[in-house]
Amino acid sequence: MIELTKENYYDLNTLYDYMDKSTFLDFDKCELAALAKINGSWKPTSNPEALLVGNYVHSALESDEAHEAFIKENESSILSHSGTSKGKPKKAYKQADQMIQALKSDEWFKDHYAPGEKEVIVTGELFGHQWKGKIDSLDLDNGVFYDLKTTADFTKRWNEESRQREPFIYNGHYELQMAVYQQLINQTFGKMCEPVIVGITKQTPPDMQAFDFESDGAKAAMANALEVVKNKQDHFWNVLMGEEPPKACGHCDYCRTKVHLTDPVPFDMYDWPE
Repeated sequence: MIELTKENYYDLNTLYDYMDKSTFLDFDKCELAALAKINGSWKPTSNPEALLVGNYVHSALESDEAHEAFIKENESSILSHSGTSKGKPKKAYKQADQMIQALKSDEWFKDHYAPGEKEVIVTGELFGHQWKGKIDSLDLDNGVFYDLKTTADFTKRWNEESRQREPFIYNGHYELQMAVYQQLINQTFGKMCEPVIVGITKQTPPDMQAFDFESDGAKAAMANALEVVKNKQDHFWNVLMGEEPPKACGHCDYCRTKVHLTDPVPFDMYDWPE
């Protein structure tokens, strides 16, 4: 089994030893696409700037050294290359700097998130399989771990499956992530810690709010998320190891790359996506 380090944590080959939240959700959306992503035969189309902005903020709150290294590594994406703004941060990163400043100047943030140990790798076994996680800020002394989430705003998001609007925490399945991390921290350090999500928006000026999981509803959501993991992961692991064939969702980006025309079908009998 691979020993996880800061350098190899995100390597795709580690996923053959450890499940993580993102990979589990990828399999839950489309097994065929998840498998193609892991074996390197397909790279999802995504918004790289949105991902980079989030990592830009995270690195700034980890340490000055981590932030400087991140900027140096991604300089070509962060800095403008033309016009009067040449050599200066692009608009998205100027907004990110406002987010960073808002957090660093906030008294609650300085008292709670800032003192914790940053980017802590945790591992453990969930229902017979190994998992991994990386904690944004871990305060073992006070039994709390913090996860920073950047989001467009705090408006509820539409859930196609439930056909209703829901908080961004449920929309991103962060209750599953917090439940898994809580278990992994306990197995790594022998202490049950309570999760807190620190949310900050990409608005000008940014909105901020810390969210705990202490209500009965939140605790039930975390418990239910672990049941989902328990019920589904055996099959996902079997697919990953080539012991069961992957199921295609038929509608995702990857599945659409495999579409070929067939003889016409009656339009009113077609299986239209919801």
